[in-house]
Amino acid sequence: MLSAIRAVQIPLLAAMLLGGCGAKTFRVLRAREMRAALGPTALFPLRLRRPIAICLCAAEFALGIALILTAGRYGAGLPAALVRVATTLLFLIAVGALVELRERRPDAGCGCFGELSVTPVGARTIARSVLLAVAAVATIGQAPLRMPISASAAVLRIGLLAAEFLLIAALSPEIGEAMSRLGYSEPCEVRRVSVERTLSSLTGSAQWRRYGGTVVSAGPADIWREGCWRYVLYPGEVDGRRMDVVFAV
Repeated sequence: MLSAIRAVQIPLLAAMLLGGCGAKTFRVLRAREMRAALGPTALFPLRLRRPIAICLCAAEFALGIALILTAGRYGAGLPAALVRVATTLLFLIAVGALVELRERRPDAGCGCFGELSVTPVGARTIARSVLLAVAAVATIGQAPLRMPISASAAVLRIGLLAAEFLLIAALSPEIGEAMSRLGYSEPCEVRRVSVERTLSSLTGSAQWRRYGGTVVSAGPADIWREGCWRYVLYPGEVDGRRMDVVFAV
């Protein structure tokens, strides 16, 4: 049983690291700003937050891939040991950073899974990091992973992995945040949409193809928003007469 528990920690940690990196990257791509994925980087001066956030995401991705590559017999020995020790150090540092973040910035989320990690750091979030740190310690010295020798052994590993994922889910405020977002649709009146996206939608529309020929300038003269609509005004000309052409998007 103990060997089976240790065996499932490597895929578990790899999934958590790659999932965390992917969620942070998705948030940054949506916000188009590296500081959007702050978390513990809020403890550092503003000029250091961007490089630290980049390094953290790169470390998560590299260690997640490295755990997978060194799990079998081809990665056994010193490479596997170094990767697992580095993973342990990362999670131990995360525990300390979350404790410090809770003390100094009690309003800040951990940023572990991008925009889902907005709940202020609490005991559950710290307990999850402690659990992952213990899981990382358990991988040190672990023999190369092999396929289960029987169906019962495979079922045992799958069950252990599922149980640990459920435990992590119970310690994750992100689950509640995700469920609330699934049942909530942000009103269009307050939804943030970039001007670039509005103009892209406009120039690809049938109305632009119909009336765009009357526009005489490369860019709009004015843009404003009323409720769910954004209005775009262009100077235009028809039969030598100057006029304003207004599109509602």
